[in-house]
Amino acid sequence: MSVEPGILPCSVKWRDSSFTCHDGVKLTSRLWHPSTNGPWPTLLMRQPYGRAIASTVTYAHPSWWASHGYLVVIQDVRGQGGSEGVFKGFKQEESDTSETHQWVRDLPECNGRLGTFGFSYQGLTQLLAKAGTPPPDCLAPAMTGLNEGDHWSCEGGAQWWHINLAWGIQLAALQARRRGDQSIWEELRQSLNNGNYLWQGISLLKKHDPEGITLGWLLKGEQNTSRQTIHKPLESWLRQPMLLLGGWWDPHLKGILDLYHHSKRCGGFPELHIGAATHLQWWPEAQKLQLDFFNRHLKSKDPHQSSSEKQPRLWNITKNCWQYSAIATDDKHLTSPCWSLCCSGLACLDAKDGTLEAKGMGSGALTIVHDPWRPVPSIGGHLSPLPGPVDRRNVDMRSDVATFTSSAIKKSINLAGIPKLNIQVQADQNGFDLCAAFSVIKDGNNSVEQLSSGILRIQGQDSQQLIPRQILFQPMLAEINEGDYLRLSIAGSSWPAIGVNPGHADASSGPPSSDCRVISMTMDLADSSLQLLPMNFGKITSDSPQEL
Repeated sequence: MSVEPGILPCSVKWRDSSFTCHDGVKLTSRLWHPSTNGPWPTLLMRQPYGRAIASTVTYAHPSWWASHGYLVVIQDVRGQGGSEGVFKGFKQEESDTSETHQWVRDLPECNGRLGTFGFSYQGLTQLLAKAGTPPPDCLAPAMTGLNEGDHWSCEGGAQWWHINLAWGIQLAALQARRRGDQSIWEELRQSLNNGNYLWQGISLLKKHDPEGITLGWLLKGEQNTSRQTIHKPLESWLRQPMLLLGGWWDPHLKGILDLYHHSKRCGGFPELHIGAATHLQWWPEAQKLQLDFFNRHLKSKDPHQSSSEKQPRLWNITKNCWQYSAIATDDKHLTSPCWSLCCSGLACLDAKDGTLEAKGMGSGALTIVHDPWRPVPSIGGHLSPLPGPVDRRNVDMRSDVATFTSSAIKKSINLAGIPKLNIQVQADQNGFDLCAAFSVIKDGNNSVEQLSSGILRIQGQDSQQLIPRQILFQPMLAEINEGDYLRLSIAGSSWPAIGVNPGHADASSGPPSSDCRVISMTMDLADSSLQLLPMNFGKITSDSPQEL
């Protein structure tokens, strides 16, 4: 059904337009622009969710961008919305991106200057193009990554369960609506509403979207993450002015950090901002931050003059202010703090038994029993259904969660980096999970504020050997004040962030089922350590505080 062009408030016009690709497939876009004084520099977003929505779940409406003097083009990617063809995920985007850029630059409303924006799927579409394609004048990918394994579907050898299934169900529902199949759309929608997608998601995707991108990830198996595609943007594109936006509680944060370092290695000068954000809930100034970036690089008479190195800007999640860079080097801060784990065997039952020791060696042993009938839930963080900051006090009180708490911090420290836990563990089954969280307990406050979390999945006969294991957590930046306490929590599950480990090879990970075995995990703490790996940005300095 065609949509008639219209006029929006603030004298912004819109219309639909399309072009035909070399293979005969027609791609449809919606264009917004000021009503007078064109042509304009152009902002392009290519997305699979419908051009009318235009990612307004996180972005200002296109009319807002247009009111600031831009032609805004929101395109339905191939096989979605009003565009023809078959949707095949990322594999279709190189050629379509290249042809779309040429079409946009030829539009009468475009003055030849082109910037791209968008997050998640539409973050990666900005980075994929055929060899020889001229780069856009600037790019602003947010919350995305290049590796379909480590940045899109897996962590620590465990596949994202809730995220993969929920996204796959959404894409399948879009296809059902596109076909006009209301009953299938309602079936898929209801599975999200009542939570059944966590149990029936695989079968629903096999039935209604068997070629879907997320089902493909899940069916490849957790031991074959190396088979996942790693996308390689053109180096000439990575050297262009680039604004990267990430969030401490976003699952693609490691992808954004990897993209930042990739651009730097290619000779680029990317700007990086990591805020107090989940995937769908950003900080208020993010829109104006991007607008300023586009104004500098698309409206300046000498845009290359502003292409210089800028220190990464990061939100301190406990201090509630922006800071530049990520590693402190002055005497007020510790650059590489390290703790060992100690207990007498009661760290699952007595909060005073397990300790984090800043000096000395770890000591003691501990057994954690994972019961698949009542798996430890995932809360907050970057992978759970309700991501973000969270008080995990009630979860830590469970008898299948081991906690290790430090003594009161004697001097304020900035914890900036990637927590890494080293610990020797063996299980009584051929498979187990280690799900850990790093938290702060504020002086005078009983709440356990989760700062970062990490996951490790072990499968096979090595599971029953007492050997060193390593868990890498989500990157973080937090100031720990004098009198605060630090806590490490360890459990055998994080449901439904990841599927429950069945403990054997005859069943796949997934929802709790009768195929899942009780798993006992024994930990030798003698050589245990918890430390922070650097994010390699350099010295940290404070910016003026800015409350969220």
